[in-house]
Amino acid sequence: MNKTFTLAEAQTMLPVVEALLKRAQAAATRAAEIELEMQMLSQRIFLSGGLHVDVVAAARRRAEREKAMQEAKDTLAEFEAIGVLLKDLEKGLLDFPCVVDGKTVLLCWKLGEKEIGYWHSEDDGFAGRKPLDARFGKPERERLN
Repeated sequence: MNKTFTLAEAQTMLPVVEALLKRAQAAATRAAEIELEMQMLSQRIFLSGGLHVDVVAAARRRAEREKAMQEAKDTLAEFEAIGVLLKDLEKGLLDFPCVVDGKTVLLCWKLGEKEIGYWHSEDDGFAGRKPLDARFGKPERERLN
């Protein structure tokens, strides 16, 4: 059985997963920027019939790209290890599996939202998300107020 979360557990995880998400996004962005830079260099070399290339600098940038790609992959593996489903890295969409009425549904959170306020079935996806209702209970911090 995969990891499931209560609403309170998922809410508590938000600061951790938000930091992971931002780290993965930054690493993926760095890798993509360097990849574009390398493609542009290759294109300039091709179009000019050859260029003098600083091989050491190019190798250093390639190593930086590989490091950024590995950081992104490692961060994505952390999501998997804690049981949170990363649905869209670029948009910052995360799902927390949750059992409600004996059925697994997904608590849905998007980067920028202050708390988890939505859920959807495993088949519906983000487009089918609905506001949380009484079946999910209230986050622990709201019960204490």
